[in-house]
Amino acid sequence: MEWWVLPLLGYLIGSIPFSYLIPKWLKGVDVRKVGSGNVGATNAIRTTGPVVGGLCLLLDALKGFFPAFLAGYISGNPKLVSLTAILTVLGHDFPVFMKFKGGKGVASTLGVIFYLSWPTGVVFSLVWFFVVMITGYASLGSLIGLYTSALLGYLLKGYDAGMLILILAVLSTLRHSENIQRLLSGTERKVTLFKR
Repeated sequence: MEWWVLPLLGYLIGSIPFSYLIPKWLKGVDVRKVGSGNVGATNAIRTTGPVVGGLCLLLDALKGFFPAFLAGYISGNPKLVSLTAILTVLGHDFPVFMKFKGGKGVASTLGVIFYLSWPTGVVFSLVWFFVVMITGYASLGSLIGLYTSALLGYLLKGYDAGMLILILAVLSTLRHSENIQRLLSGTERKVTLFKR
């Protein structure tokens, strides 16, 4: 198998817009036209509730996990795993099937984190949950969780894992630039986890 097949496959899998498809199929909701307009799990939770939104989160995480797992299983090459994981998250962020307008990569990055180190994935989930419960800001929970995961991934699994998570965290931070501006100005949208 040519080395580029796995990263390309990762990008195509990452491009599957579950957070658009599931709300559309189950609720008749186009997430691009409601809430923040973002094609991601947080907007799905905000606009369709925790059950449908949670399903989007799970599927988006699985599409991050599976290509990384496949690359590791087939090649065993950490660099190819990293490249595949990054291309998968870029597929979520800039999906070819949605005119390159996608989400912010948090759920798909979470899938990659669980592949690299499941305890780190659990810690991310707990950090995200508690920050959102306390503040109501999913974006803040995501950013704190990502950088916490980068440090913990480094401590538990070494340089390659920590650096990969850090790269994905920076990528997600760039995607959250507008959210960060709204957080600083006090106008960021809140999300309620236990609603509907």
